Amino acid sequence: MVSKGTEQIEDMPVVPDIKNFDKNTGNILERLVFNHRILFIIICGLMTILLAYQASHIKLAASYEKMIPHNNPYIKNYLSLKKELAGLGNVVRIVVENKKGTIYDAGYLEVLRKINDQMSLTSGADRAWIKSLWSPGTLWSKVTEQGFEGGQVMPSSYNGSAESMAQLNENIMNANIIGSLVGLDMMSSMVVVPLLDYDESGKPLDYNAFSKVLEKTRAFQTDQYRVHIIGFAKLVGDLIDGLMKVMMFFGLAILIAAIIVFLYTRCIRSTITLMLCSMIAVTWLLGTLVLLGFDLDPYSILVPFLVFAIGVSHGSQKMNGIMQDVGRGTHQLVAARYTFRRLFVPGLTALLAGTTGFAVLMIIDIPVIKDLALTASIGVAILIFTNLLLLPVMLSFIGVSKKAAERSLLEESDPNSTVAKIAANLSKITERRNAKIVVACASVLTIVGFIVSLHVKIGDLDPGAPELRPNSRYNLDNAYIMQHYGLSSDVFAVMMKTPPNGGLQYEALIDMARLSWTLRQLPGVQTTVSAVDFIRGMTMGTCEGSPKWYTLARNQRTLNFGTTWVTKNNPDMANVDMSVLPLIAYLKDHKAITLQQVIDTCEKFAKEHDTPDRKFLLAAGSAGVEAATNIAVEKANRTMMLYVYLAIITLCFITFRNWRAVLVALIPLGITSILCEALMVALGIGVKVATLPVTALGVGIGVDYALYLVSVVIKHQRDGVPLSEAYLRALRFTGKVVALVGITLSAGVFTWGFSPIKFQADMGILLAFMFLWNMVGALVLIPALSSFIMQTKWIEKKR
Repeated sequence: MVSKGTEQIEDMPVVPDIKNFDKNTGNILERLVFNHRILFIIICGLMTILLAYQASHIKLAASYEKMIPHNNPYIKNYLSLKKELAGLGNVVRIVVENKKGTIYDAGYLEVLRKINDQMSLTSGADRAWIKSLWSPGTLWSKVTEQGFEGGQVMPSSYNGSAESMAQLNENIMNANIIGSLVGLDMMSSMVVVPLLDYDESGKPLDYNAFSKVLEKTRAFQTDQYRVHIIGFAKLVGDLIDGLMKVMMFFGLAILIAAIIVFLYTRCIRSTITLMLCSMIAVTWLLGTLVLLGFDLDPYSILVPFLVFAIGVSHGSQKMNGIMQDVGRGTHQLVAARYTFRRLFVPGLTALLAGTTGFAVLMIIDIPVIKDLALTASIGVAILIFTNLLLLPVMLSFIGVSKKAAERSLLEESDPNSTVAKIAANLSKITERRNAKIVVACASVLTIVGFIVSLHVKIGDLDPGAPELRPNSRYNLDNAYIMQHYGLSSDVFAVMMKTPPNGGLQYEALIDMARLSWTLRQLPGVQTTVSAVDFIRGMTMGTCEGSPKWYTLARNQRTLNFGTTWVTKNNPDMANVDMSVLPLIAYLKDHKAITLQQVIDTCEKFAKEHDTPDRKFLLAAGSAGVEAATNIAVEKANRTMMLYVYLAIITLCFITFRNWRAVLVALIPLGITSILCEALMVALGIGVKVATLPVTALGVGIGVDYALYLVSVVIKHQRDGVPLSEAYLRALRFTGKVVALVGITLSAGVFTWGFSPIKFQADMGILLAFMFLWNMVGALVLIPALSSFIMQTKWIEKKR
């Protein structure tokens, strides 16, 4: 037996025979879709076939340029002077180690030569700037009684003999490259490979293909020789390799979702239909991206996961509504139309809120995040079509198992069933006494979470490449290089810009020397290198090598001699006309506090020493780019959340048309956002490019629970039903699916936690947390808040 209140839910009568249903009822969209079901299915089928073909051509790619905030003044400075600063941008470092000896081994040097030659012939490598022991541009110099002597580090007479090795050793000492190109323990040396933005064909550099070329260098590894590789190109290659493994998690997410939905419905055909419809949405998304000329990158690869999970969540509500009506005896087509009428508006609002959560990410000045935002917005927009329209139409043909539908209603009507007991207990939270306890606990939790969240950091908090696991091969290679070389891979460059030949002037050089000294006093700076160091060395050399002459002479001829030597022998320290001179600071790490100290120091110095003809411009190098990225992230963090909440408040108000309902829906979301930042502090996760979208997505998607619950509650309240009963009815109709959706979404994204890509794992853990807490907030906090804010006597009655 079914209770009377449930039987007449929302005044939609039971219609067992389709002949007794007026097809011209409902709004224009309902009539347009359901009165032409076959045509609608055919159109959707043709679109699926077309877009599936396009989706088969989707590519995985990445771009260095897309990872940086182009509108940041630091990045603008770097890009405007990029041609003058080869070696400070996109660079790969290949270290060849002799595990059983030193670099003075004929077999070792032959392996190094082959790797050097292989990289010199690789498309995309900037050959003129490649440096290694075998590179003609790697030079040595010394002062003798006859004057300066110099030449290539690798002797022209090298033949592998002991004499050749002795000469090579002497040249390395004179070149002063131990700790930079040669390991401190003399057991390894480095091949530095700057990269071009475009390959020889004029196409953007294919990082996946370039990474495979880099992997070929590992073919030279033996029990004696080992190869270590770091750099953006290798990092991207490892990320793309990790993406292949991530696809397995996509399959796992589908399986988990299918199992959870089936355990809830016990209906195979409706479960398969729901999974199929969500997969159609993913197919349409991938096909659309190909048509628009987009590729998937390490960030946007997660969007298909989210689209599928969101599709399952909204589809579950539609399936539940149809199942309830079929259980009451309503024809499956009528049940589909009834469910469309009840849930289209809250479903549309929820998806628009999700779209808003994604679209707001467009304000972040990082192209890769803008691509993610656009990709996700397209995906959620597609769900409006597939899950709000296509799924009810498909279920109107396929229907649901009557046995499963009847079981669902029996669980609701039986007061001793688990579902009924849980619903009854939750409805008691609307009682003022219980509501006070819940609100008090939520308040304490919020205050504690807020205090902890104040300690959240901006930027990366881990050494090495935070995109990968600490035990990944890339980070192990990076750790080796950090340990065996005197300088880190975290490079921050300040560029002194002058008119042509302005860098020859004493005033300019002495200012650069002062900045170099100032930076060396910072605890986060290992050392600095600039043209000044080489000019001082040349000055000392012209004075018989006396250390007291290691200085900048005021004599212009002496300075001219030193700068000429720099431009010829160390072109990465100054351009040809001495108008751009970089000062390179090697940092101990790339943590936000370290970068901020360097930025503050450099900006203060520039403010005090800039002249109309001489500017100190920030910033280049890997750490310089990361500093600019941190600035963009910090700037966008609060602004993004403000826009997200403003958009959701607007959408909720349009849906509920009641400020009390909006407040009840928004408070749990705000609490979850605070707790998410507290969790980031506890897990040692900073606010960065990867985690910045999480809070926006968690809010944009998490509001779904409140929309589905509050829309039903307020509808009954407008009919004069008391809050307790209105909430109980909402739990029976949409509430139990809210719990199902929360578990399904959380389980789907939690699988990312096992990804070899660390930032994907971080995103998965944080999103799973937000989805679960938003669900708890909807089921527990909304009734408690409603007791104080949204009693039926305060809600306007239905007209």
